[in-house]
This record gives sequence, structure tokens and C-alpha cells, in this order.
Amino acid sequence: MRVYELAREIDVESKELVARALDLGIEVKTASSGLSDDDAEILKLSYAEERGETEVAAAEPVAEAPEAETASEPETEAAATVAVPDPEVAEPSDTEGYRRRTVTVTEGITVQEFAEITRRPVGIVVRELISRGQMAGATQPIPVELLSVVGEALGYQVEVEAAEPDEQVEAPLVRAKRLFDDDPADLVLRPAVVTVMGHVDHGKTQLLDSIRHANVVASEAGGITQHIGAYQAKVGDRMITFIDTPGHEAFTTLRARGAEVTDIVVLVVAADDGVMPQTVEAISHAKAANVPIVIAINKIDLDAANPNSVRAQLTEHGLVVEALGGDVVSAEVSALTGEGVDQLLEYIDLIAELEEFSANPSVAATGTVIEAQLDKGRGPVATLIVQRGTLRRGDALVAGPVAGRVRAMFDEDGVRVDEAPPSMPVLTMGWDEIPQAGDHFEVAPDDKSARAMAVERVNEIRSEELVIPTAAERLTKLLEDLRTAEHAELRMIVKTDAHGSLEAIRDAVAKIEREDGRVTIVHMAIGGVTENDIILAEATESVVFGFNVRPDAKARRAAEVAGIEIRTYRIIYELLDDVEAMLVGRLSPEEVERLLGSAEVRQTFRAPRFGTIAGCFVTEGEINRGARVRLVRDGVVVYDGSIGSLRRFKDDVRAVASGFECGIGLDNFRDIKQGDVLESYEVQEVART
Repeated sequence: MRVYELAREIDVESKELVARALDLGIEVKTASSGLSDDDAEILKLSYAEERGETEVAAAEPVAEAPEAETASEPETEAAATVAVPDPEVAEPSDTEGYRRRTVTVTEGITVQEFAEITRRPVGIVVRELISRGQMAGATQPIPVELLSVVGEALGYQVEVEAAEPDEQVEAPLVRAKRLFDDDPADLVLRPAVVTVMGHVDHGKTQLLDSIRHANVVASEAGGITQHIGAYQAKVGDRMITFIDTPGHEAFTTLRARGAEVTDIVVLVVAADDGVMPQTVEAISHAKAANVPIVIAINKIDLDAANPNSVRAQLTEHGLVVEALGGDVVSAEVSALTGEGVDQLLEYIDLIAELEEFSANPSVAATGTVIEAQLDKGRGPVATLIVQRGTLRRGDALVAGPVAGRVRAMFDEDGVRVDEAPPSMPVLTMGWDEIPQAGDHFEVAPDDKSARAMAVERVNEIRSEELVIPTAAERLTKLLEDLRTAEHAELRMIVKTDAHGSLEAIRDAVAKIEREDGRVTIVHMAIGGVTENDIILAEATESVVFGFNVRPDAKARRAAEVAGIEIRTYRIIYELLDDVEAMLVGRLSPEEVERLLGSAEVRQTFRAPRFGTIAGCFVTEGEINRGARVRLVRDGVVVYDGSIGSLRRFKDDVRAVASGFECGIGLDNFRDIKQGDVLESYEVQEVART
């Protein structure tokens, strides 16, 4: 039986039952954890006793206990409990059946402490107490009058000492999880905000569509406004908000801009395909966000589906599902047929119930811009998710450097609404310009104040753009933080050319440490450095390391804008030495590469004297004859050498600029293919700081 099933049976909330089970010493992790029959009976009995339903039944074991000692059938459970104590704690005597070991305890001893002294599981002690009409959790004291009786049932003679008076310790205040510092009395539960992530073609969009069509809030509304970017589904009496993003890149872009919107991540993995590269990336992004993860094993309707193989693969990436003894919830679904979707929604609802996501609805609204665009008929529109307060029609807004007034709001069905409580997504009209996704919005007192705040933020953004740190400055600051922080942490994103290299680097980096310092690998994968790696590095303040791989043009531009350091290596020991040097704050002089130009191979030709000639188009920079060059194929370095010949038509030339075609021959290398990229570079020695 699952915890949430028992909670329904005895009519209590799942989170309350989980807390009760832990108090009684029953090990459960989540509301979907399994319970043995004995544990389920203990929990049922505890609530029955609390509600006064077992006053007669509770007295029966006490009355039967003396009879059990003289019963003609010592095989009964009562006789086994009382007359046959554990041989470790009882010794035979010639004059009386068994001589019980004496233990001395203090008044107010807890169930947990008594279980440790008597070498019994907490559940056994709890069962003895419940059978005598006393409900007590693992951390609660045992009544003095029951200490001797329970001890005798466990094979002990208990002597009780009076407790010394002690100052009362006030119980800590239990507060609901929230993002803002509000008075707990003002908080109310809000819908959980869920983001769906996973590999391409594993069924993310189909799953979202299945949830959307099966759980339309307004059932009479046929179509859903697709561009709102978020919508709500109803599970039981509660709502769940889903953010319809294009993938983990957008998810992390929002996080990089400081928008901590997501409460739960649903990771979609195809049952016939298993864990793929983008699945690994999604896991890294979800872990970096530090939010609960739910596994949706999709496409179970296919003949090749193997959900158990998917669960096993996930353990290699630190996600151990409950079926394998972990604490990550998983559900088998078919987005095409709708099978298992209700179960997935129920799991999400259980996590939301346990986490108690809450917000204060009675203050001015604040939240995050999910997406924005220019609508032909309505002007600038933006999808907002309210995180605190209540947004109302007519409120003056400011999001980043953009001001506006809520002229109209629409839900996901395109229906006009007058107000939006916490976690509700709405499409808003009335912006002066198009705000940027990820910006925080807040309600201003009036239009004048909103525009004044927007102008002030424009000036702040301009001043910040003038002092954007370079990659070297960002790395210097990172190293300074490592030197001065009490507990330094160097975060890495590692991309390699092969699986063997990846494992070797991971194992070697794990051995690098110093006092009060550690190295954390945020993400590891095979392939070239991509723009998504730079986004993740910016969100997690990591350094990107490439082994035998290169960043593409988009990744280089993104790194320059964000000031992210990309370090590439061809010898693994140099990479490890640099990682260790960063951690201890000592950097030796280094060789720095400067990219001169890049060319794409459009066609190849055979020449009798030169072998294979690459017909290229220079896409950026300049290609110089005699310069060093590397050939990159699908993000992996295939050749690193020099240019043997460089021609424009039939003429030898010294250099070819961006936007022109040329023929390139490489020294001692003929395996050139259409689509390859040639990168010309030079190496400069620069002293590190």
C-alpha cells in the first residue's frame, strides 16, 4: 500500500501521514512510498486511538498479558512476547522461568531513546504503547506508568529515576516554503509551477498537449491560446501551473536572469530510447535549480518500451527512483493514449502538498515575465506568472526598464479575467514596449511612478553595460573568491570528444581537493561546446572546460557577451593541472589561443600535386597562409596542423578575408569532407594573474 492510498482510506492529508509515520519510526520518503502491512496497521491504529475508536480494543492486550504467561500454548504471539524474551537480554534461572535484565531510565525518556536502550526497533515500542491505549511518536516521551509494563513486554525490568528540572525549550516555528519574507499568518497555499524538460522527440510537447486537453479548466472552451506560454490543469481540488517552454535552454535562461519560477521539474524520458544527451543536460539544469524532479517514462505503449532499463540508466546520473530504493518519483505514461497521465498529475500534486508552496495574496503583485511579443491587433503583450500578491486589471506595472498598465488580462483559454492570484499565468495588454523574458515585474502606485522606475532602471542597465566583465576579469574574480572564501567551490562544465575521456576526467577531478575547498562538476557530456553550455555556466557561475572539442560560433559569441571563460585542452594532464591550480589559487603562465578566422568547407577537389583541396567560404575573421589551423567535424577536432596552400582562383594569396571563397590545402592531411569547419588561430603566451 502507498502512503497516499492509506491517507485516502483514513481521510487525512498525505503530508500529515508522512510526518506521523516518521514520528512513529516508520521510514518513508515521499507520499508515494510503500508501506508494509504491519506499518499500515500501526498507522491506522494510531489514528483510531486518537479518534477514540479503540478504547475497548486497547484494554484487551493488557488484560490478556498475564494469561499469556500461563497459557498452555506458549506458541501464541502474546506468550512469545512475554514469556520468551530475547536470549541476549535474559538469562535462565532455576527458581523462576527467566530472570529479566534490569535497566534504569529517566522520567520523560522518548520512544526513540527507549528503543535504543532495549535494542528493539522503534516500531515495536510504538506498537506496545498503542496496544495499551497510548499514542506516542519516536520523539515523544513515554508515560511513567507505562514504562514498566512496556519494558516487561520487551523482556526488561525497568527502574525509573525522577528527572531533574530543566528549562523548557520552545519548539521551532514551522514555516511553509516560500520565496518572500511574509508573516506565516498571511500565507495561503498556491498552485505548484511545473516545467517539462527532456530530449528531443521524447514526447514533451505531446505530453503537455495530453495534459492540456484532458484538464481544460473551462470545459466549454474548445481552443487554448497557444502563445500564452503557460496554462493550468486541475487535479482533484487543486490547480497545477505548467510552463510551456521550448526546453531546458529557455528554463536556464530564465534562471540566469534571476527568475526562480519553477517549483517542480518533470523529466520526460522515452521508454524505447532511454537516456540521451539532451536528457543528461536537462538533468544537470534541473539539479542546478535545486527543485524536486519527477520522472515521466513516456511511450510505454510501444513494443520496444523498456521502463526498467530507463530507471537503471537514470541511476548513472544520480537519479535513483523509488522502485530502486531511491527518493525520486517516477510514472509510466503514454502521451499518445493518455495512459498514466492522471497518475503523473497525482504525483505532482502529492509533491506540491508535501512542499506546501505558499504565497501572500493580499499585497501588491510581483512575479516574472515568462515570454513577450508584439501582437498585431493588441500591441506589446506579455505572459506573466504572479509569485506574490494579486494582479488586478488597471494596475500600473514595471518590468525591468519597461512600464505599462494592465488594460486587459486573459487566461489560457482567452477568457478575460479581472484578477490573477499567485501562480496564475495571464496574458497582459498595455505595455509601453515589449518586456524581456525573465524580468521581474512589480505593481507601482501609479503610472507616473511606474515610468519613473522604468527610466531609473534604463540608466542602471546602461551603467552596467559599460562595465561588463571580460572572461579574464570574471575568472580573476572567481579565483579571488576561491582564495578568500571559507568553503571554496570551483564549478566545472566539461565537454569531451569520447566517453572514455569523460570518465577519466571525472574520476581524476574527484581526487582534486584541498582543505575547505572542492571541485564540483555541474555538467559533463560528449560533443562540442554549445551556446546552452554557456547559458548553464552563467547561471551556475562555472568555468567551461573542453577536451579535444571546440566551441561553435554561437557559443563563442555568447561567452564573450556573458564573460564566460572557455578553456580547451588536448592533453588531459594539463586540464587537471589547471583545475588544481585554480582551486589552490596558483596559476602558472599559460598559452592563450587567439582565433584569426573560420571557414566552412563547401566542396572538395582532388589535385595531383596537393591531394585533397577544400573549397571554402570564409565565415568570420581572416584565413592566413602559414598559420596554424584545426579541422573541426561535428564539434570534434579531427586535425591540428598548418595550412600548406591558400589560393583565390589560380593565384596564391597570403590571406583571405570574411565573405570570400578560397581553396585550402592542409599539410599532410587529406581526409577533408564537405561541412567541415577550418579554424585558423595563433598561440600567444600570456602571464596569468
